[in-house]
Amino acid sequence: MRNEIRLLTAGAVVATGLTLGIRGIPAQEPGEQSVPRGQFAGMQRVGGEITGVNGTTLTVKTEDGTTMQIVTTDNTRVMKGRGVAVKISDLKVGDGVVAAGNLDAPNKTLHAAMVFATDAAQLKELRDNLGKTYITGKVTAIDLDDAKMTVERPDHVSQTIAFDETTSFKRGRGIRGLGGMGAGGGQADTAAAGDSGESITLADIKVGDNVTGQGLVKSGTFVPTLLMVSTPGQGGRRRSGAGTAPSGAAGQGSGTN
Repeated sequence: MRNEIRLLTAGAVVATGLTLGIRGIPAQEPGEQSVPRGQFAGMQRVGGEITGVNGTTLTVKTEDGTTMQIVTTDNTRVMKGRGVAVKISDLKVGDGVVAAGNLDAPNKTLHAAMVFATDAAQLKELRDNLGKTYITGKVTAIDLDDAKMTVERPDHVSQTIAFDETTSFKRGRGIRGLGGMGAGGGQADTAAAGDSGESITLADIKVGDNVTGQGLVKSGTFVPTLLMVSTPGQGGRRRSGAGTAPSGAAGQGSGTN
């Protein structure tokens, strides 16, 4: 289970990071992007594909086509793949990157405290697999009767996903630790969130919640085996004692154990 949580977290982090552009995202917004609590909480983020490496500065093209500069110093923490510490010079054109720090919006520059990267091959795989082997985004509609949900993905695609007897739901602290950008990466607290998050039902999920989950396509519709849920600004906690979704109904309409 820990490896599965780490994999879906890796995919969600990269997919969301590449659509951040120059937006500043509040800390602990799991469906969009978040960083570990502490000194990096509340920092602004820039995510995209590296188009240039010049000394300690990265040039990044965001999903909306904006060109941003990510400036690093000797104090910038740089991580890649499975959370391995690397140097800026180890990053290459085509790699995916998400950085957290202080944004100078007028000059399209981020002074980075942390940089997280994944290599170009993994980046392509994650982009290709979004909506196929994993899902991440914000809930925009819920159909309890048919056990379905519409999710607005970070690439602005609205996707309807379904649930069956294989699906379980957990409310946790969502995606924490951007070090999990590479396949198989992730932080211990992320794995722990998946293992210890409280079991809930589909009826406990609300429009506006952030979700991320790993699964597969069945009869043309993505079906997650585990859907992690987090409510923005609430640290992932809502109610306790809810059970895993019942077989076939995914907890539809009841919200009870």
